[in-house]
Amino acid sequence: MLPLYVGLGVYALLLVAGNRLLADPDSYWQITIGQWIAAHRAVPTVDTFSFTFAGEPWISTQWLAQVLYGQAYALGGWAGVVVLTALPIALTYALLARFLERRVGAIATLVLLSISFAIALPHLLARPHALALPVMVAWVGALLDASERRDAPSFWLVALVALWANLHGSFVFGLMLVAPFALDALVNAGTPWRRELLLRWIAFGIVALVASCLTPYGWNSLLAAQNILNLGEALSIIREWAPANFSSFGLFEACILGGLALALFTGVTFPPVRILILLGLLHMALAHVRNADVFALVVPMVLAAPLAANFPKFANVAIAAPLPPRAFVMPAIVAAILTVTIPVLSTYAPNNWISPSTAVTILKSYNPKRVFNDYDLGGYLIWRGVPTYIDGRTELYGEDFMVEHNAASALAKPMRFFELLDQYKIDATILRRQTAGSKLLDRMPEWQQVYSDDVAVVHIRKSAFPGFSFQKK
Repeated sequence: MLPLYVGLGVYALLLVAGNRLLADPDSYWQITIGQWIAAHRAVPTVDTFSFTFAGEPWISTQWLAQVLYGQAYALGGWAGVVVLTALPIALTYALLARFLERRVGAIATLVLLSISFAIALPHLLARPHALALPVMVAWVGALLDASERRDAPSFWLVALVALWANLHGSFVFGLMLVAPFALDALVNAGTPWRRELLLRWIAFGIVALVASCLTPYGWNSLLAAQNILNLGEALSIIREWAPANFSSFGLFEACILGGLALALFTGVTFPPVRILILLGLLHMALAHVRNADVFALVVPMVLAAPLAANFPKFANVAIAAPLPPRAFVMPAIVAAILTVTIPVLSTYAPNNWISPSTAVTILKSYNPKRVFNDYDLGGYLIWRGVPTYIDGRTELYGEDFMVEHNAASALAKPMRFFELLDQYKIDATILRRQTAGSKLLDRMPEWQQVYSDDVAVVHIRKSAFPGFSFQKK
């Protein structure tokens, strides 16, 4: 029953902190695109949401998750979005608990789950990757099961990677794991069986690769992931793609140092292939902040069997608890989910920092054609039907465009800021208060500030609206 209790506990915690799941501005455009797909009964192939790249080729590898989010919002508003996010995350930790308990026992499972959840929590947001997390855990668990049995995975498993490829672009990570887990199986297998086992893993990998192309975009889904990784300098600008920052002591650093100290103190040993996998996961988490949740979920699974081998007595410790009759288990689970969910259905909304509602209302009252915006305001502008200069679809805009926008709006290149405003015939801007460009526009006679609050500042180019009487609001 431990996995069920864990799943219910995580679900309840996420509902209590439901607004925390809505703290990402990209949730707005994810929902909007999902509604667009449902309305048009087609997936996007060109950009229709910006004016800078309108008509340029663009695909959404997260189309299925976006449709689900769009329908969840249509049915239940922000409460529907929170519930849709909380359920797969709860399932993720239920599956993780089931995998770990079979190897390291209940006590160690609860310890590992607590650490994992604490590391992953800042990255658990209402975005497509949340819907792909249980698929990732099930995929990794099945690969590890096969590896530890010195066997190859069942070909039925490729259905998971096909689903994953339609939910989120991180399916490429799942494909990459096939090779190290195959190596792990081969190292542990007897010499006479290695050739046959290698051929079976190779066949499985090929079939999985083919299955990952079962999307509306075919093999272009694989190329889309490559386009993101090729953004170069632009990745360091985007907070989730930036490298881990240890300038102040945090939980992630504490876990890394604690694990290192424990390994040194106890003399624990791990198989060479598992060490390589662990180092690869650590590199990913250090290179890009967004990979911390992958590290938090996959590392416990990779280390579970070696930890059980090093500490067999501890792994056999169980929690004594009475088990309810099985006939009452599912009704009790459904009742518990409804009991937790219903009271909080009307309490959710994204915070003002990512929802500059008044500023955009004032902006739209002037009916501008081309709006220069900060990167993280693009999602809300798409939500409100305003074509963007830039938004969270990083693979669309590319490295040069994003780097140039960041340098110009931050006034690292002041003249380039005004050159971009003229080049793209910008007639209005909406920028964060702390953005240097917004402060400079206050001093330019051609521009008029028409609205300002703690979130955003709106400026209008006077020559673009000759009939308006401008008053600051």
